[in-house]
Amino acid sequence: MTSAKQLKTRVRARMARTGERYAVARAHVLRPAGGAGDPIVDAGWALRGGADPDTAALTNVLAHRGVTGPHGPLTEPLLFVVGGGLGAGYILWEFAHDDSRIVTLGFAHSWQYFDRRLTTTVDRLGLDVTWSRTGGAAGAARALRSALAGGDPAIVWPDRYHMGYWHVPALLDGAGGHPVVAYALSEDRSGGRVHVDDRTLAPLTVPAADVDRARARVGSYKNTMLVVRSADTVVSADQLRTAVRAGLQATVDHLGGTSTSFALPAWRKWSRLLVDSRAEKGWPTVFADGRGLLRALADVWEAVEPAGMDGGHLRDLFADGLEQAAVVLDEPALAAEAPLWREIADRWHTLAESALPDDVPAIARLRELTATVTGAVAEGDATADDRAAAAEELWQLRAAHDDAPPLDDERLTAVLATMSAHVAAIHDAEAAAVARLGAIVAG
Repeated sequence: MTSAKQLKTRVRARMARTGERYAVARAHVLRPAGGAGDPIVDAGWALRGGADPDTAALTNVLAHRGVTGPHGPLTEPLLFVVGGGLGAGYILWEFAHDDSRIVTLGFAHSWQYFDRRLTTTVDRLGLDVTWSRTGGAAGAARALRSALAGGDPAIVWPDRYHMGYWHVPALLDGAGGHPVVAYALSEDRSGGRVHVDDRTLAPLTVPAADVDRARARVGSYKNTMLVVRSADTVVSADQLRTAVRAGLQATVDHLGGTSTSFALPAWRKWSRLLVDSRAEKGWPTVFADGRGLLRALADVWEAVEPAGMDGGHLRDLFADGLEQAAVVLDEPALAAEAPLWREIADRWHTLAESALPDDVPAIARLRELTATVTGAVAEGDATADDRAAAAEELWQLRAAHDDAPPLDDERLTAVLATMSAHVAAIHDAEAAAVARLGAIVAG
């Protein structure tokens, strides 16, 4: 028990320091001992983890259903490419009702649409699926229980607040969340518990009533459920090649667009607004009183780093996908682009480090607590108390600094200027990389 506890502590500490997702940090910590071993199997479902919530959910469902490519499993990096790969997006929301300022960053294709990537991916692969968008709560609950009783895992879109295990505060009630897989139901006196795979590596269960409530909370995707019917199926080589090429073209088209909110120009706009004191949406204007600035900086760190809830910038996942796409398409030039995207991933990590510098004790603690929550979710039910305690302290700490971040004015000015320079460099690097990728795909 002591050894397991020490391992988890070391993994979470590494996550806070490096921004890595739990599985990657754990693999690094375990490497001297020989690696992480085989995945845990719960109710017949293998807990394989993952990076991007959408793609990981589908990858794990397809593996469970025995759906493969012509030469083996359909991996998360390759499916990420098929779904359209990378995106870009920046929005700074201001809400008058609670005087909140929330930063939203998008890193995947069609990130602003909850179902588009998965719809596109299954269509391009020619899979047999069933979408359910039951309006009524009772009907939605019956549909989920019916799927699970029939041995069919279901991808669902719950609200994080009502799911409970993220322990976000009530102010995020209805803010939504990412897709997860419901793969089994354990009956008990309280109405049962749903076994949930949220890129977890150990069993994680949620009261069925909470799952029902969470699925019904957000109007735009209320009670949506995706069930893959295909089983023991091989996606043909021709189908896979067509799907991969379409996904790469979608990446080029999306990032190469002109939108300043949903394409690469968003990074250029964000770089300018970080330091523009005259613009209405400039950070020096929006955060002139200091209120909410720490939350905004934390939003950036959590969105960019894989140690956050959403999978991070995903540039390294895309690099892996390019290498695998090169094999599928017999196009070595794609693999040659992967190192460039890994360099861009490093640039994003540097940006996150500058946004939330851990030489400030309160900020270092905030990062530690964030990593503890994320890591404890990956560790499942066994560490429920750890994540609850860490989340309580995390949100208390964030509230304590809501009126003013634990940085003086001079340091804050330097932080924003440094972030601006990093984002500008990222824009230029990604624009060049997309141009190179576009030429390869067109050729």
